[in-house]
Amino acid sequence: MTEAAPYTEADLALIKRMLPHRYPFLLVDKVIDIVPMESGVGIKCVTSNEPHFEGHFPQEPVMPGVLIVEAMAQTAAVITGISKNLIDKDMSVYFMSMDGVKFRRKVVPGDVLRMELTLKRGGGKVWKFEGRALVDGELACEAQLTAMMATAK
Repeated sequence: MTEAAPYTEADLALIKRMLPHRYPFLLVDKVIDIVPMESGVGIKCVTSNEPHFEGHFPQEPVMPGVLIVEAMAQTAAVITGISKNLIDKDMSVYFMSMDGVKFRRKVVPGDVLRMELTLKRGGGKVWKFEGRALVDGELACEAQLTAMMATAK
């Protein structure tokens, strides 16, 4: 088993060393409270200049639900990357499925999205997380996410 990297949080620079995503599709600004092989909290500061707001209800911008789930998945990938010490490695975490997705409130520019992810199964190639996304302590989204580790091409 690979020893976990010695990090309890990941800033944007460290996230970019683990995830292939870049603007405009990198949807997590930092990950805090990382407990390898257990959990972590992703933070996304939602701003009005993000490109999806131009076309997603321009008069009343709302962050698309699929992007909220993607931000949760990216948070899970960072937790996996820290847990398996995938920093600067030729390995990626690919989204496989989402179950039980429910949206409870709108996420709008100015909100800080807090994504709490808990590992339910992992350690090998397939990882399953339970996640909640909150704004000001209010539930915005919940989902179970499954991902697979694979060599990047």
